[in-house]
Amino acid sequence: MEIKKYGAIDIGSNAVRLLISNVVLKENHEPKYRKVSLVRVPIRLGRDVFTKGSISDKNKKRMVDTMQAFKLLMDVHQIEKYSACATSAMRESENGKQIAKEIKDITEIDIQIIDGKTEAKIIASTDLKELIDGDKSYLYVDVGGGSTEFTFFSKGKIIESRSYKIGTVRMLNNSDKENKKMFKEIEKWIKKTAKNLPRLALIGSGGNINSIFKRSGTPYGKPLSYIYMNAHYKFLKSMSYEERITELGLKPDRADVIIPATKIYLSAMKWSGATKIYVPKIGLADGIIRSLHLGII
Repeated sequence: MEIKKYGAIDIGSNAVRLLISNVVLKENHEPKYRKVSLVRVPIRLGRDVFTKGSISDKNKKRMVDTMQAFKLLMDVHQIEKYSACATSAMRESENGKQIAKEIKDITEIDIQIIDGKTEAKIIASTDLKELIDGDKSYLYVDVGGGSTEFTFFSKGKIIESRSYKIGTVRMLNNSDKENKKMFKEIEKWIKKTAKNLPRLALIGSGGNINSIFKRSGTPYGKPLSYIYMNAHYKFLKSMSYEERITELGLKPDRADVIIPATKIYLSAMKWSGATKIYVPKIGLADGIIRSLHLGII
């Protein structure tokens, strides 16, 4: 038996995460991926970028401090390899590339600023492929702070994939008119693509859907229904921001974004005709770990 240890840094529009995982290798067995540590820092880069076009000096310093802390944690854990990927906030920021360069000079962490298609490809290397086997059809929806990745699967193969500039932090900062325009565009594409895909179900990933699933008490591997998602959306909207924190125990940086996130999942279910949504515990950081082990990145 052999154990390898890898690190994955996911720099999102709402939060920055460090995932450290063991990969257990045994002859004639599939690799086993075991989470060792997950650290999440809610920097919310998207609030800067989607309103002002660049990352503020304050959040640049927080980014540098976070990366220095992550580097020390990875050194202490004695990881073999790591990769750092940044998504829509740093991609769209006027000073994103410059900040990535400064972080590399200070911490030696080389941040890759990736596009939506690359993000979807990395996530697809996770346990997602185990869900999409067989002759069924799925719409995979990964909701982030700045963008959402939509991928249609049928009979185990990718049919079509798109990344849209609609995410939880972006929706909070956009006008209603801007959000409605983007939703109309996504609705048109989903309805057109889903038309000939029978028995379609959703697969959802992201911190918000994981939070909803955990609170539902649904056994792992079982889906949430459209009826439940719709009722839960109305329930969340009926509560104030403060009540979501005090009564539901949500983190302050989750209590506001969970509303737009639920709306995206619910809308995707409605437009695609899906009556169920599966919630595997996967995300970009998990995909980075697998990609590192497979030599993809």
